[in-house]
Amino acid sequence: MREIVVVFPGQGSQYVGMGKKLEADAAFNLFNKADQTLDFSLTTLMFEGPEDQLKLTKNAQPAIIAHSLALFAKLETILQNKNQKVSKVLGHSVGEYAALAAAKVLSYEDALKAVHLRGKFMQEAVAPGEGKMYAVMKVPEEIIRKACQEASKEGTLVMPANFNEPNQIVISGEAEACTRAIKWMEANHPERFRAIELNVSAPFHSSFMKPAAQALSKAFTQLTWNKNTTPYIANIDATEYAVGTDTETLKKNLIDQVTGSVLWTHSIKKLNANTLVIESGPGKVLKGLIAKINPELKVVCLDDDNSWTELEELL
Repeated sequence: MREIVVVFPGQGSQYVGMGKKLEADAAFNLFNKADQTLDFSLTTLMFEGPEDQLKLTKNAQPAIIAHSLALFAKLETILQNKNQKVSKVLGHSVGEYAALAAAKVLSYEDALKAVHLRGKFMQEAVAPGEGKMYAVMKVPEEIIRKACQEASKEGTLVMPANFNEPNQIVISGEAEACTRAIKWMEANHPERFRAIELNVSAPFHSSFMKPAAQALSKAFTQLTWNKNTTPYIANIDATEYAVGTDTETLKKNLIDQVTGSVLWTHSIKKLNANTLVIESGPGKVLKGLIAKINPELKVVCLDDDNSWTELEELL
């Protein structure tokens, strides 16, 4: 029987108007619950903007989780009606919180509280301009790792942050160290490549995020944690964790992820070719990445107008 794997996108997938398509669905009630949980109108930001406020890390992260889990609630109803269930879940960066909420580790409310704080702590961890992130295209993983190693000095570090797909790896760290890493690649990698600076508020998934990881670890003590009811693949090690994994391990994976790399390419490579992948969240970012990692995988994006009809046919 074909496996059904649900994937949840990360920051950058948000857009003004996200979630409005669900207005006629029961899942739309979750948006009101999000406003009550966070004590501000997240839905106004999601539906109306302004964009510059929505893309702030502390707002973008809960907006993506709220949208992702509302889509997942609708999906769950359909799967139950078809007598089918999700085989495993995984999320890209902050999307891992949606994945764990889908696996019943966190309640909807606690997942929103966690990512709102995560976004706030990450934004506060580094002074503006100190750190940078670059998407590097068409450079092999081993060259990128070597470049980061050669460019890092005491106090000025750079490291691989996101392994998005084989030809796109993001590096993150101190601004000058990032520049040194790119210059090292120019000198030591003979083939043409591109390095694009990302418009982000901080160098995420780097050692700069240690204060955010520490603050988040304390905040986690205020949340209720349960063992996972669905297997999930963690960002930090691309390892599949079985049903019933202890909560301390689940928490540690999320804390380590703040300063560690997102092994997305490695995680998707763990899926067999016959898997039906369902992207639950705003946009189609993950569909594009997955097509480059394993084009044999069938991906349906729930934010697409025709997706629900297509899904019914596939199921």
